[in-house]
Amino acid sequence: MEKLDKNKIEEIYDLINKYHSNYLKPLGVKLPNLKNNKGLYTKDALALIYLAQGYPNTGIVSKSELTNFIKLYYPDTNDVQQARHLAAQKGWFILSGTRNDNSSAGIPAGSYKLISLEKAYDGFNAERRVEDFTGDFWEDLKKRYDYRCACCGSEEGKPHRYWKNIIVTLQKGHKNPAKPLTEDNTIPQCESCNRPDRNYWIYDDKGRVIRIANEKVIDSCDADIQKKIYKRLYEKYKGKNPDFI
Repeated sequence: MEKLDKNKIEEIYDLINKYHSNYLKPLGVKLPNLKNNKGLYTKDALALIYLAQGYPNTGIVSKSELTNFIKLYYPDTNDVQQARHLAAQKGWFILSGTRNDNSSAGIPAGSYKLISLEKAYDGFNAERRVEDFTGDFWEDLKKRYDYRCACCGSEEGKPHRYWKNIIVTLQKGHKNPAKPLTEDNTIPQCESCNRPDRNYWIYDDKGRVIRIANEKVIDSCDADIQKKIYKRLYEKYKGKNPDFI
């Protein structure tokens, strides 16, 4: 694997920029900067450019392939998360074979595919990503939780409770992912608890799951549980067509 030619990088980035301006910017999707203040290509831009090659006829890219590409520019990179973050958190229409996307059939586990530069990722809501904090709220919130993850109890700055090779950094986690990241909708979570959440759950102040936030979680349930859920909803809505409920 070799670095992309400088002109090729700029060509693909310009293409992404044009689509973004016409379709995605009005939806609240942000275009990553091509370079940082040191003049280096940003990881987000590199990941997006690599996935956008050949657009609209993009290919399936494995996580290891994407990691090896980013390593050409950032040799110390071990685990590239840019594709996942660009999709679920930042709104780019990138599907994953690992994530339970309804439309990801045919994408192998651990691989990604850029689907469109004209539509945002399904369920993306720019407003819920806006932080509305005052003063030292975040630091005070972490202090109230003894600088521990609300879900697993791992302490910030120390080895993770279950993955000892990971030093914990607390992140701002949504209690309800459908709502903005406000002071009353935030709990501290370690990356290991926040990352696999997939915006599936609604949490209480103690980090306990109290409701489902995304119907896609049903896809990962055993068949007998899916049947029970179907039966329960069928009886509740008396078999009505969901479009008319």
